Amino acid sequence: MKTDVLLGLQWGDEGKGKIVDFLTPYYDVIARFQGGPNAGHSLEFGNEKHVLHTIPSGIFHPGKTNVIGSGVVIDPVIFEKEITDLEKGGLSSTKNLLISKKAHIILPTHRMLDAASETAKGNTKIGSTLKGIGPTYMDKTGRNGIRMGDILLPDFIEKYEFLKNKHFSLISLFNYTIDDSFIKAEENWFKSIEYLKKFEQINSEYYINNSIKENKKVLAEGAQGTLLDIDFGSYPYVTSSNTICAGACIGLGIPPVKIGKVHGIFKAYCTRVGSGPFPTELHDETGDKIREKGHEFGATTGRPRRCGWMDLVALKYSVMLNGVTNLIMTKADILTGFDQIKICTAYKTGTETHDYFPFEISPELKPVYKTFPGWKEDITHLDNYEDLPDELKNYIRFIEEETEVPVSIVSVGPKRKETIFRD
Repeated sequence: MKTDVLLGLQWGDEGKGKIVDFLTPYYDVIARFQGGPNAGHSLEFGNEKHVLHTIPSGIFHPGKTNVIGSGVVIDPVIFEKEITDLEKGGLSSTKNLLISKKAHIILPTHRMLDAASETAKGNTKIGSTLKGIGPTYMDKTGRNGIRMGDILLPDFIEKYEFLKNKHFSLISLFNYTIDDSFIKAEENWFKSIEYLKKFEQINSEYYINNSIKENKKVLAEGAQGTLLDIDFGSYPYVTSSNTICAGACIGLGIPPVKIGKVHGIFKAYCTRVGSGPFPTELHDETGDKIREKGHEFGATTGRPRRCGWMDLVALKYSVMLNGVTNLIMTKADILTGFDQIKICTAYKTGTETHDYFPFEISPELKPVYKTFPGWKEDITHLDNYEDLPDELKNYIRFIEEETEVPVSIVSVGPKRKETIFRD
């Protein structure tokens, strides 16, 4: 048995939460392999909407094991609120949620460092969610971080104080004021640390590999998207972890030969939150219409997302990096009602045209579009692929031909049942 991987192929917000929830019945273990509470995986079923930040999206299925892997960073306060919100809805998660001992913990001073650094950048800021993710990963690679397993050790407070004082020294370099609110934040943080202790900590690398040996089906769940990868994304406007398929091996401790299917999720159009290049961004009524119809506002930040047409150059780049075996298109329903739909097939800079994702995306770069006719029919009630409008099927067929990867699932609405599963 091998581990399947599910990840985003754009700049995040592709709809990973809904698709993981949809696929969970086919798996035994769902494991998050990177990222932190800057992620917001939205799920809708019944008449309720749920947003998960740290917890794997398989948590709503009884009998399924959910693992927070060592590549994830955890904010104890956000984690506790996330759990208590689930419990208010009648869900008990302590029995089927396991946490890696090697997952790193976000301190209150990590968030302050994030804010101080972003403020100091002025107009060059990257659009951080200010959750302390970047500074936490910096301490991880700098070998100063605090891990989940540390909270049970006798020298935990000593480690915390050392790192806190180091952060205070760094914050002072930004001329950033530490006010009385820190005392309350620290108090809440320690309360949430105690709350974290009720969850079982595991050596997740052993747990996942043993699950594979026992022929259990494991799904590795990624956060953010490929184009935000620290190494291969649109640097420096990226996240602080490896969001690509290789990140699953690093974040869960599994060998590359144990990777099976790679489910790559993409929206029928493109969005981006925060700063950074976005070749197909629309600054007109069409972009506004996509944003309003798609409710394109960040699940974590609430910020309006930038919207644009599908970027096939970027999508093919993501497919290559991840070894995608099947594609999953989300939010196809949002494009209903447009007279024309466009796909960027190449980039043009001056007189030069190219079809690869460049080292740096300059303002001079212009997308080259192919135009498709739109459709008017409501598709949210459909459950058979053949019943989709011919215009949408032609749009999907073109993407399949260009990427050389089949589209196996088409999401036609936000709810669990509004999903078409092709053979």
